[in-house]
Amino acid sequence: MAKTALVVGASGIVGSATAALLVEEGWTVYGLSRRPVEQEGVLPIVADLQDAEATSAALADIDLGAIFITTWLRQDSEAENIRVNAAMVRNLLAGLPKASGPRHVALVTGLKHYLGPFEAYGKGTLPQTPFREELGRLDIQNFYYAQEDELFAAAQRDGFTWSVHRPHTVIGKAVGNAMNMGTTLAVYASLCRDTGRPFTFPGSATQWNGLTDMTDARQLARHLLWATETEAAHNEDFNVVDGDIFRWQWMWSRIADWFNIEAEPFDGTVRPLDEQMADDFKIWREIAEREGLIEPNFSRLASPWHTDADLGRPIEVVTDMSKSRRLGFTAYQSTDEAFYALFERLRADRLIP
Repeated sequence: MAKTALVVGASGIVGSATAALLVEEGWTVYGLSRRPVEQEGVLPIVADLQDAEATSAALADIDLGAIFITTWLRQDSEAENIRVNAAMVRNLLAGLPKASGPRHVALVTGLKHYLGPFEAYGKGTLPQTPFREELGRLDIQNFYYAQEDELFAAAQRDGFTWSVHRPHTVIGKAVGNAMNMGTTLAVYASLCRDTGRPFTFPGSATQWNGLTDMTDARQLARHLLWATETEAAHNEDFNVVDGDIFRWQWMWSRIADWFNIEAEPFDGTVRPLDEQMADDFKIWREIAEREGLIEPNFSRLASPWHTDADLGRPIEVVTDMSKSRRLGFTAYQSTDEAFYALFERLRADRLIP
């Protein structure tokens, strides 16, 4: 396999971590985005995957050994999510130039494979946890399934190998990302410290008391590269998490301690961040101006709606990684340290005070 990779969504949480790891491992890395940002060692490609002809033209004459699909576009309904995101995968794979040797395509989806799409998230009859890959699909429309179907059809047509990766909530740095719990909690904690407001857990008693897990973007990047380079992992779907489990009643205090604030005792009442942070746009801009932060736009850092969806779930979510372990993936990442590493980077990059 040629050690030349295309990271689709290279400026996002998963894409940026994947691109960085590939560069570190000596790959030639192209980063495809609609609005590329400067990334060390990454060659930018500008393309809109909804435009099939432009996508094909942008990728012409690049001999790619591996493609990592780490992006999606959120729409107003699941039907539109399916239409748009399936077309993006279809246009990308149809637009790839012929490879001179073996090629692998890795697709990143997530646990909505088991929990359902946004319109039916965590509702109805769900599989028992821990989630295992053999549980298969829910009997409901889901854009993740549509993306997979495009991947499988193209692999059969063009003869490349594939892997599907299903992380839990991803911890990592990106600005302008639609789903970003880590940075959302960092902004929330910073606001609580600055204003004196209580640092109140926004979610459900089930999430506060139950077991859960998460996925560091760097752990996911390692998993993507492992599956690409491991023959036994080809043409398989995988869950991928850090390897530890925790309860939010423990993690909430850990996060509070990092910001030198007190964690408010949880009384069982759901207090969504979307409501708690509804009037924080002006306050954040004032903090950013006073502290010399580089991103005064609250909405480009925080995604309260997504954090509320995760922390408000009425069921315990734990993810099984036995399939990866059996095939040789042994990497581990402690989740509290993943949060700390993110917070340190956000502070060093002047994104939080």
